[in-house]
Amino acid sequence: MLNLLFTNPYAFVVILGGIILAIGIHEAAHAFMADYLGDPTPRTLGRTTLNPLAHLDPYGTLAIIFTGFFGWGKPTPFDPYNLRNPRRDTALIALAGPASNIVLAVLLSLITKLTSMPSQVLVVFYGLVSLNVNLALFNLIPVPPLDGSKLLPTSHPLLKTNSLMLILLLILPIFGGYSVAYLIISPISRLIINFLLP
Repeated sequence: MLNLLFTNPYAFVVILGGIILAIGIHEAAHAFMADYLGDPTPRTLGRTTLNPLAHLDPYGTLAIIFTGFFGWGKPTPFDPYNLRNPRRDTALIALAGPASNIVLAVLLSLITKLTSMPSQVLVVFYGLVSLNVNLALFNLIPVPPLDGSKLLPTSHPLLKTNSLMLILLLILPIFGGYSVAYLIISPISRLIINFLLP
């Protein structure tokens, strides 16, 4: 993705826009789900909006540009004490973000299948589908502060470890230049992307 961004100005604009959209929808999905489940916190903070500017973290956006799968938006706050079933609803709020990226990847893949577009544009769409799939899968890794960690029981040992060290272990190139996160998600990512794209 990085080569495409720096060698094609058109691709740079479209993919950067796609990254901003992916992050915005991801965080907005968390906010809308929390609001739906009874917690007004995201609404009072102006986070129940599809405006990506309300959800962007500049460093997290740059991280996605340079890695193609790792990055973050501005975390969506919620108060579990406002939820009817805190444990279940926290998991639903966590799942809403990755689910929104999978839905976006499916919609983008449908566009590639239902329309005729030049190969250069098709490559950009492929990149956006891949970005959303990888973003969803990465966030489902059960390591704090990723969404996947909120699916674990509160007593799980992973939640008591140094989350910064775990994140660094996931993203730093270790095995032959690949990160642990890449090795974990790439087989599932390829399977999903091969299914979605023609």
